[in-house]
Amino acid sequence: MALIRARLTTPLVREDGQLREASWDEALDRAAAGFRRALDDGALTGVFSCSKATNELNFATQKFARVALGTNNVDSCNRT
Repeated sequence: MALIRARLTTPLVREDGQLREASWDEALDRAAAGFRRALDDGALTGVFSCSKATNELNFATQKFARVALGTNNVDSCNRT
Protein backbone atom coordinates (compact mmCIF):
# COMPACT_ATOMS: atom_id res chain seq x y z
CA MET A 1 0.00 0.00 0.00
CA ALA A 2 1.49 3.29 -1.04
CA LEU A 3 1.43 6.20 1.34
CA ILE A 4 -0.05 9.26 -0.33
CA ARG A 5 0.86 12.65 1.11
CA ALA A 6 -1.40 15.47 0.12
CA ARG A 7 -0.38 19.04 0.67
CA LEU A 8 -2.89 21.21 2.48
CA THR A 9 -3.71 24.30 0.48
CA THR A 10 -6.71 25.42 2.52
CA PRO A 11 -6.63 25.85 6.30
CA LEU A 12 -8.67 23.52 8.46
CA VAL A 13 -10.49 24.51 11.65
CA ARG A 14 -12.03 22.24 14.24
CA GLU A 15 -15.75 22.62 14.83
CA ASP A 16 -17.70 20.22 17.06
CA GLY A 17 -14.74 17.83 17.01
CA GLN A 18 -14.55 17.70 13.22
CA LEU A 19 -12.14 19.43 10.85
CA ARG A 20 -13.59 21.57 8.11
CA GLU A 21 -12.13 23.85 5.48
CA ALA A 22 -12.07 27.55 6.28
CA SER A 23 -10.88 30.77 4.73
CA TRP A 24 -7.46 32.12 5.65
CA ASP A 25 -9.10 35.08 7.39
CA GLU A 26 -11.20 32.81 9.60
CA ALA A 27 -8.27 30.52 10.42
CA LEU A 28 -5.97 33.43 11.33
CA ASP A 29 -8.72 35.09 13.38
CA ARG A 30 -9.22 31.85 15.31
CA ALA A 31 -5.49 31.51 15.93
CA ALA A 32 -5.26 35.11 17.14
CA ALA A 33 -8.28 34.60 19.40
CA GLY A 34 -6.65 31.52 20.89
CA PHE A 35 -3.46 33.46 21.67
CA ARG A 36 -5.54 36.29 23.15
CA ARG A 37 -7.55 33.91 25.39
CA ALA A 38 -4.35 32.28 26.67
CA LEU A 39 -2.75 35.64 27.43
CA ASP A 40 -5.91 37.01 29.06
CA ASP A 41 -6.11 33.88 31.25
CA GLY A 42 -2.59 34.57 32.48
CA ALA A 43 -0.94 31.66 30.73
CA LEU A 44 2.83 31.56 31.04
CA THR A 45 4.32 31.77 27.59
CA GLY A 46 7.67 31.15 26.04
CA VAL A 47 9.04 30.55 22.60
CA PHE A 48 11.61 28.00 21.49
CA SER A 49 13.46 28.50 18.23
CA CYS A 50 16.10 26.47 16.40
CA SER A 51 19.76 27.35 16.35
CA LYS A 52 19.97 25.99 12.81
CA ALA A 53 17.39 28.52 11.56
CA THR A 54 18.52 31.70 9.89
CA ASN A 55 19.31 34.79 11.95
CA GLU A 56 16.36 36.51 10.29
CA LEU A 57 13.93 33.77 11.35
CA ASN A 58 15.27 33.75 14.91
CA PHE A 59 14.97 37.55 15.02
CA ALA A 60 11.36 37.36 13.83
CA THR A 61 10.64 34.68 16.45
CA GLN A 62 12.00 36.76 19.33
CA LYS A 63 10.20 39.86 18.03
CA PHE A 64 6.90 37.95 17.93
CA ALA A 65 7.46 36.65 21.45
CA ARG A 66 8.26 40.07 22.87
CA VAL A 67 5.75 42.21 20.98
CA ALA A 68 2.78 39.89 20.38
CA LEU A 69 3.02 37.60 23.42
CA GLY A 70 4.63 40.05 25.84
CA THR A 71 7.26 37.62 27.04
CA ASN A 72 11.04 37.67 27.24
CA ASN A 73 11.15 33.87 27.54
CA VAL A 74 12.92 33.06 24.29
CA ASP A 75 15.41 30.23 23.82
CA SER A 76 17.12 29.34 20.58
CA CYS A 77 19.05 26.30 21.83
CA ASN A 78 22.44 27.65 20.69
CA ARG A 79 24.21 24.90 22.60
CA THR A 80 24.14 22.42 19.71
